[in-house]
Amino acid sequence: MPLKKRQSFGWKPVLLFLSAAPLLSAAETAQAIVIVADSRKFQGVRLLWANFYNESHFHFALMTTLLIPLAGVLLGSLADLVMSRIGINLKSRSLREG
Repeated sequence: MPLKKRQSFGWKPVLLFLSAAPLLSAAETAQAIVIVADSRKFQGVRLLWANFYNESHFHFALMTTLLIPLAGVLLGSLADLVMSRIGINLKSRSLREG
């Protein structure tokens, strides 16, 4: 069975993209959008987290990326501890019953 020739898009879509890109770009008078969290009504940890978001989006993303897995490990360990206290043994479970 002969191999099918792979269809290529050709030069027309590339030319269309290159000609439309300057028309779709923002004008020189466009201003940057500022995204902030409204922290006026927050208190405690929420206020801290909102201020952290407002100060640096990069640091906020980094801390979120680190804290979510850490919270998952802590909650999983807590659930394992509770289940072992009530008698559910997850360490040596059999794959089938009987």
